[in-house]
Amino acid sequence: MSADTADTTDVLVTGLGALSCVGSGTGALWRGMHTARSAPTRVPDPLAHMDHPHMYLVPEADLPVGTEELDGLPLGRASQFAIEAAREAVESAGLAGLAGVDPRRVAVAISSGMGDSDLHERRRAGEPAKHDRWAPVFPVASAVGAWLGAQGANTSLSNACAASGYALSVAADLIRSGEADVVLAGGTEAYSRTALACFNRLGAIDPERCRPFAADRRGTIFGEGAAVLVLESAAHARARGVKTVYARLAGTGWSCDAYHATAPEPGGAQIERAMREALREADPALDTDADTAPGTAAAPRAAGSGPLGFVVPHGTGTELNDVVEARALSAVLGEAAPLTPLYSVKALLGHTGGAAGAFAALAAVLVLHHKTLPPNVPVGPLDPECEVPLPAEPTPMTAPYGLVNAYAFGGNNVSLVLQEASS
Repeated sequence: MSADTADTTDVLVTGLGALSCVGSGTGALWRGMHTARSAPTRVPDPLAHMDHPHMYLVPEADLPVGTEELDGLPLGRASQFAIEAAREAVESAGLAGLAGVDPRRVAVAISSGMGDSDLHERRRAGEPAKHDRWAPVFPVASAVGAWLGAQGANTSLSNACAASGYALSVAADLIRSGEADVVLAGGTEAYSRTALACFNRLGAIDPERCRPFAADRRGTIFGEGAAVLVLESAAHARARGVKTVYARLAGTGWSCDAYHATAPEPGGAQIERAMREALREADPALDTDADTAPGTAAAPRAAGSGPLGFVVPHGTGTELNDVVEARALSAVLGEAAPLTPLYSVKALLGHTGGAAGAFAALAAVLVLHHKTLPPNVPVGPLDPECEVPLPAEPTPMTAPYGLVNAYAFGGNNVSLVLQEASS
């Protein structure tokens, strides 16, 4: 591959934006990751008649102001969150107002599991409406695109909890195929009475907090927020003189179990496939099948010092999901598995649904950028069937790669490999 071709197909992360239960901004997220403390609260909804009406909510003080409608279109909470995160991402990338950038070459790929369903839920429940105009349920990408002035593809993805992982992969494809120079990619999720009630009926809500891989976990707990990353071709970033590159999106892998509407395939074959495809695309050396010759012992190393430094798992706190992922990680990483630490975003932010993959990717970018894996939120004793390392103290990162997983109902699986910018 020529240098010119590599420049146009190399996908860099040049901007970051976040809004979550730990506050507004990536700075608040990074501080929250180090504080390693959070807790769900009861949703402020008198019609939430369910056993466990609690979530990791965006604090009232950090709610966006002034984005309840855009060009006459009423916007729900999810779209407002997405615009707020996009605002920070665009500013950190030096793209405010798209100055000096061709808007036809700027695209948007934003995911959401429930979109702006809150607008419709209030209306159907007979609550006072803030607007007398109809609005679509999934305007999140078009809302961000209209706010920014992006005239490239504006795509909302909604394949459940893997959606924002897919959004990042779609964004990379748009850049590598020459369809776009810059893509705002990520996910957003807000409280939905319907979604929370459905998971209560499934018996999938933990009565206390989100405890991935814990022995006494009893389900997941939803979280609100939005995570947006600016992806950009290396050629375009260089041409406009980008000052900070946070990371490189080095590999992506998709698969589908085609097994069950809500449960993962117990053997984890397709989960393994997605991880292996992402690792091989990033760097063939990350393929553990080829790392060590038969009968040869792997060289000892410190945690986080091999080529793959860490994993941000999907790990939701549901019984089967965590076990299947833990076994798949062991199979894919081989002898390196006990020495490859995990960082559980959901233990801090809850399960942010359609934004979960983007939050995991954003966390991985921050780890690579700062060269430190923050301490995990304590979840208690681990399930013996989930032999995964969840360090409780900050861990220095010298490895150039991090792996991110996101899985969903319907068997949708996606894995991403992020690489440190200096590599």
